[in-house]
Amino acid sequence: MAKRKAAPAQDAADGGAARELPADSVYLGKSVKPEFIYLRLANRHGLITGATGTGKTVTLQGLAEGFSDQGVPVFCADVKSDLSGLAEAGEAKPWVEARDKEIGYKNEFKGYPVIFWDLFGEQGHPIRSTISEMGPLLLSRLMNLSEAQEGVLNIAFKIAGDENMPLVDLKDLQALLENLAARADTLTTKYGNITKASVGSIQRSLLVLEQQGGAHFFGEPALDIKDLMRTTRDGRGCISILAAQTLMNSPQLYATFLLFLLSELFAKLPEVGDPDRPKLVFFFDEAHLLFKDAPKALLQKVEQVVRLIRSKGVGVYFVTQNPLDVPDTVSSQLGNRVQHALRAFTPLEQKAVKAAATTFRANPAFDTEKAIMELGVGEALVSTLDDKGQPTIVQRTLIHPPNSRVGPVTDAERKAIIAESPVAGVYDKRIERESASEILEKRAEDEAASQDSKPDVQKSGTTKDDSGGGMFGWILGTGSRRLTTGQKVAREVTRRTGNEIGAALGKSIGGKTGESLGRSVFRSIIGGFLKR
Repeated sequence: MAKRKAAPAQDAADGGAARELPADSVYLGKSVKPEFIYLRLANRHGLITGATGTGKTVTLQGLAEGFSDQGVPVFCADVKSDLSGLAEAGEAKPWVEARDKEIGYKNEFKGYPVIFWDLFGEQGHPIRSTISEMGPLLLSRLMNLSEAQEGVLNIAFKIAGDENMPLVDLKDLQALLENLAARADTLTTKYGNITKASVGSIQRSLLVLEQQGGAHFFGEPALDIKDLMRTTRDGRGCISILAAQTLMNSPQLYATFLLFLLSELFAKLPEVGDPDRPKLVFFFDEAHLLFKDAPKALLQKVEQVVRLIRSKGVGVYFVTQNPLDVPDTVSSQLGNRVQHALRAFTPLEQKAVKAAATTFRANPAFDTEKAIMELGVGEALVSTLDDKGQPTIVQRTLIHPPNSRVGPVTDAERKAIIAESPVAGVYDKRIERESASEILEKRAEDEAASQDSKPDVQKSGTTKDDSGGGMFGWILGTGSRRLTTGQKVAREVTRRTGNEIGAALGKSIGGKTGESLGRSVFRSIIGGFLKR
């Protein structure tokens, strides 16, 4: 197997003998040996966990650099703005030099090809999706809908498809729901029950979503997944960084958006099996937001995507504080693991430590559970997949320092990077095209025009009488001449009086049959025009 010397590590025994890494690997750090992830096994996913301030972000940053150097595109969310420093070269700070000396690593300080994205279009290129692409399941999760409300939303999407109405932005869905409520009686027999109460609840949830920034996210041009999978001319993978500081104010929008991206990758990328290197590595930071209070249907979708997306050449790495944040059905599919220190002051924290320890292949040299609580900053327990795809024995590892800046870029640096981006100008301007709201508005205008064109229907509600009709014409309303209010009253009095006269005539004949007969006789006398 080919070797490389890009990340030498000193032997623990003699303090100077260099170890070589496989050429097809990404360096993590040094234990008693170099720790790395094989590129061809990087799509078997991974998990990075640890308490706040233990070094998770620096580990993520180093991995992103390693994948980029190997020509693998990377996507990650920047929750604290620290990852933006990937775009600029690092510098030889004392702690960096000390760690380099400790593990025998030589930093090559440099910046990396970064593309900044932002749902709000403030800290990066706007990133959008359409309502149709998001789909009813993820939208239901986003708005925390009940089962009945989710059913109505599914019906709305079905009707939009049947009637060729594109759902692009929030106003399209709002207009469609308003239309469905008005047509509920006629649609229920074909599509299922549509209650105005459920429609009203969804509309309220849409207003909340709009206030949280959903209006920025939904629209066109929608993101082309290929723009997350770019490489540079010199063969490095581009690192797409989502500015998530503002987005984190709406946790469900953040988590649902990242899951949407994974779903889009799964739906649109072709099957590639197990490639020599991933097509994309996706870091899902603050992963607990995805799984917290998630309905069963959504958890099943996440499990399905994680299980099957590796055959599309995508590696997914969840980043979170507590390993218990990730359900067992998902955690069992994560082959490469980096565990930073955990605290164990409460029973729940102690449970998390025990759970984390049991996920590793035990090392007889130390107590895994105890080691988790003793790890220092920038130190982690590491277990990756060996060349046969089996988990390696867990090792206490010193993580190598990043080559790029540890800390955020300045506003001026960010603006310059955005201006020089390969997607500059592609997504900056919103596109408006005919969609559901415009189609429904035009349909309503056509129906109104059709009603206005009918000669016998008057907006005032009066009736015409062009045929004369004489006395009975206007009294009985059989003509089409306009009636005044007084004439309408006279007609009603005549109708009631006629019924009374008929009833009296019938009583002389006898019984209810006589009354009915009497009324009929009177109607025949006046021409048979009166109605009950």
